[in-house]
Amino acid sequence: MGSFGTVSIVAGAFVVIVYAVAAVCAAYELAVRPGPRWSRRRWSATSGIALLAGAAIGLVAAWIVTGVLDLFGVDLSLAALVWVAVGFAFIAVCVCSFVGSRWPRTVISAIAIVVFAGTTAMSLNIDIGTYTTVNSVFGISPFAANTLPNLATPTSSADDNASLGSTWVAPRDQPAAGLVSEVKIPGVVSGFVARHAVVYLPPAALTEHPPALPVVIALSGQPGQPSDPLVSAHLIETLNSYAAAHHGLAPIVVSPDQLGDPDNNPMCVDGALGNSATYLTVDVVDWIAAHLPVAHESRNWGISGFSQGGTCSIQLGAAHPELFGAILDVSGELVPANGDEANTISVGFAGDRAAYLAACPENILRKHTPFASTFAVFAVGSDDDIFRPFAQQVSRAAHDAGMSVTYFEAPGSAHDYTTATYSFARGMTLLGDHFGLGS
Repeated sequence: MGSFGTVSIVAGAFVVIVYAVAAVCAAYELAVRPGPRWSRRRWSATSGIALLAGAAIGLVAAWIVTGVLDLFGVDLSLAALVWVAVGFAFIAVCVCSFVGSRWPRTVISAIAIVVFAGTTAMSLNIDIGTYTTVNSVFGISPFAANTLPNLATPTSSADDNASLGSTWVAPRDQPAAGLVSEVKIPGVVSGFVARHAVVYLPPAALTEHPPALPVVIALSGQPGQPSDPLVSAHLIETLNSYAAAHHGLAPIVVSPDQLGDPDNNPMCVDGALGNSATYLTVDVVDWIAAHLPVAHESRNWGISGFSQGGTCSIQLGAAHPELFGAILDVSGELVPANGDEANTISVGFAGDRAAYLAACPENILRKHTPFASTFAVFAVGSDDDIFRPFAQQVSRAAHDAGMSVTYFEAPGSAHDYTTATYSFARGMTLLGDHFGLGS
């Protein structure tokens, strides 16, 4: 889509222009009568009723979609509900204007409906934070042209990494910010067909003699794409900020594809939907160790994720303490889910209920207890009435299993990328300090 694809749809000039156009359309629809059969008093009364009726219809529709059907797994905030009400209200006015109107007004009202619908969708996205650019709406990675640079072999050992924050001296040629690349991580062992992964390299990794750095695998929600944690959850800004405060040090972050397709949910297990578990714990781990300047001991490796990715992080982090010494579970589920329980067991576990139960986080925790040195962070939106009890329950189970647990809530947000942004920012800081990068 060229440069237009990189235009921000959550802030900036484009957003201001869209709101300005919507305001002009709203003023026109209310002020200009549709045709000669409409008196000013009659149109004022009709448009007033249409505003109220449209707002009511919008709020009912929002309640059905999110509260009854839970189609998106997202709780709308008050601000989002206001935008839904306003958008539907003016769409209703436009529909009423079709009655007895002349063709120029009909065309203008039809265009206005598109504007109000688009403004409502944009406002919801700003509140939820899922899509940041035009490209992201269409699943186009902003890093497709960025290839992985040639990286030097790390000079420090894994033992040195424990005190890296106090011993690392940034060289003069160290970049001011990190670098994001898109890479192909093949499913050599798993056979899993994955989309390209995204890699964040902090400034220290880009030097001539880099240290052995900790690494965190970051997973999107479902539906989702590998760039989501870095773009929608603003991990690039978080990691660059952390690196700026710590002499260029930050965890290397690799965001692989655990889904295979946005509409596919293999639930981070091996099965008919794809060998996602083996892909992440063997293929991705092997690729990272072979291609990036990372420390190799498990205490320097973490796994994180949002929503479905959060579920994966506790599943795999708890099941493989030999691989991961740190976990960041943001708004994860209580159990792996692909529809209801019956469908989950059928499509994901070939009808084997015992296999399904074995993949549930609490059962994995019980199987591998006691955990001697795992550091686990659980985060969730304070307004997330569905996932907050899950986070509380799983975090207690992790604590009871011997993990060192930190739990916090993102204030004033629900199951959306506003929560993910806050939680990844705070959680990655905790992980970075745990890895010894804090001075």
